Amino acid sequence: MPTTVSRWDSPFPIRYPDPDIVVLDKRFEHLVLGNAAIERIAGDCRFTEGPVWLGDTRQLLFSDIPNDRLMRWDEETGVVSVFRRPSFYANGNTRDRQGRLITCEMGSRRLTRTEYDGSITVLAEAFEGTRLTGPNDVVVKSDGSIWFSDNGAGIRGHYLGHKASQELPFRVYRIDPATGAISIAVGDMQRPNGLAFSPDEKRLYVVDTPAGAKTVHVYDIIDDGTKAVNGRLFYDQMPGYADGIRCDTEGNVWSGFSGGEGEDGVAVFHPDGTLIGRILLPERCANVCFGGAKRNRLFMAASQSIYALYVEAQGAVGG
Repeated sequence: MPTTVSRWDSPFPIRYPDPDIVVLDKRFEHLVLGNAAIERIAGDCRFTEGPVWLGDTRQLLFSDIPNDRLMRWDEETGVVSVFRRPSFYANGNTRDRQGRLITCEMGSRRLTRTEYDGSITVLAEAFEGTRLTGPNDVVVKSDGSIWFSDNGAGIRGHYLGHKASQELPFRVYRIDPATGAISIAVGDMQRPNGLAFSPDEKRLYVVDTPAGAKTVHVYDIIDDGTKAVNGRLFYDQMPGYADGIRCDTEGNVWSGFSGGEGEDGVAVFHPDGTLIGRILLPERCANVCFGGAKRNRLFMAASQSIYALYVEAQGAVGG
């Protein structure tokens, strides 16, 4: 019988429009381009996560967790190199409003900031005297506050960190920009994971990834901006589920999505929770971010690779 060659192994170009960009709702049509294709820009990793765009250097940083390294892809040359090793099993990354790198280190179980001179500042490693379980993902609000999920992924074994006992409940924490004080922002989820603010910062989306059913919830931010309340289900696509998420400027939620062979990639949801589009990849996608000169290039951290796609959406600031 003839063997079907994967598009990723084929020497031939993909015809436009890319068949792996799937419109499920007309509200997705204006967000995608008919003459842009999914590109694989990096490989040879073990588990990619935490993509973050550095616009000033035109580079993408991303985590390769089991290899204990932060990687760097250069937009101008296409070269992939090591940015930092060891990374202390870095997972989620973002930048603060001053352009400094914020990193979730699952191995050291701390949240850190890389200063302009390359030195490292520890932002959080304990709550009320008890060691964190391991920061997973992080976002920064316009007031300078830092919000991160702490879900113990790195203490479950030695592949993504160091096996250890859980000492705190899994939560989302907020770091006050003025005092550095840490408070509980979300305390009612089983295993909070990916985070994203809506463009107006009135809502916080949080992925919950326990051993069982995995869902995404949305919370309202109280008037003083210090806590998320009124959590309710935003979407449930089991057996598929989200991991890392980001919002575009229209409020759509772009989520790294795991659904099994033929279903893995990115799922895009309208602010009302409707699944409006899919970007299908040959690997499970853990996280996404927007970047490029116009913040209209979607970068996708998917298992052993990084993929990119130009879209007509633009990423909201803060992710």
